[in-house]
Amino acid sequence: MPFLGQDWRSPGWCWRKAEGGWQRTVAFGDHPNEIDIDKWIYVQKESTKERHGYCTLGEAFNRLDFSSAIQDLRRFNYVAKLFQLIAKSQLTSLSGGAQKNYFNILDKIVCKVLEEHYNPRLIKELLQDLSCTVHALTKGVGKCVLVGSINVWLLRLDTIHHWQLQLHNLDIPKKMSNGTKFCDLPLDTHNTILYKFSDASDIINLGQAIPTLHMLSENRNLWRKLCLFHFSERQFSMNMVLTESGSVDWKGLYFSLQRHNPQREHYGDTLHFCRHCSILFWKDRHLGLFFKDCGHPCTAADPERALVPVSPQHFIDLFKF
Repeated sequence: MPFLGQDWRSPGWCWRKAEGGWQRTVAFGDHPNEIDIDKWIYVQKESTKERHGYCTLGEAFNRLDFSSAIQDLRRFNYVAKLFQLIAKSQLTSLSGGAQKNYFNILDKIVCKVLEEHYNPRLIKELLQDLSCTVHALTKGVGKCVLVGSINVWLLRLDTIHHWQLQLHNLDIPKKMSNGTKFCDLPLDTHNTILYKFSDASDIINLGQAIPTLHMLSENRNLWRKLCLFHFSERQFSMNMVLTESGSVDWKGLYFSLQRHNPQREHYGDTLHFCRHCSILFWKDRHLGLFFKDCGHPCTAADPERALVPVSPQHFIDLFKF
């Protein structure tokens, strides 16, 4: 039985008749314990005849499945960056339930880094920003509205410091293998790998591992490509850095531009926003390979053309009223 809710334009849900009334049909996956949960939310900024109220950042944070997203390496950096932006400026705008959910997911992120040693530098930066924010909130009690008692926030601050200590003491063991090692690969392969990086810190750290890689990490063409990836030619002309011989110092130019301009963000996978339906959702790429599934109940004639990727900052901006 199709059911149309408050918004008559919605394709509706499937319902079945039960003893206690009508219940929504829940679809099961390939495994009995897997339940297909909606990973989308309607972004509404004002009341209409069909829908009353509006969607908040906290509501979106609770509805979108970030716990599962951090298990996907394509989405991990995206979620971590989003959490960092929330820590810097939006933490107090979350409801009590959303704040609890935020710290629970953050605990899972830290555990994943400790177990799999994946991108600890990014999470250290996130925890540092979060620590500064929570410390300022606890020191300025009475100057801002806090959800929960001061003791709850002090406990959270202690938890953050504990996470920071765990990451500080993180020791990544060397893998014992008799197979081909990274240093055994030819120089062309090393060079190709370096050209795939979009983060200057990764290039510098890898260059410090092996003397041969250090030589490749100082390559002018490598830093030139990195500058072209992150910045525009107009920004180049305003911050040009020259060497003593008169040639462009691309590495120096990169760090000069980095101090004054935002860098281009690059993620393996992101949230998407449907301009036709005003729905924010995770796009299931696995279903998309076999079905024409766009990740949400879309009524557009061509759903793919209505989709736009959502950067972490765009996600925050969607809920600024």
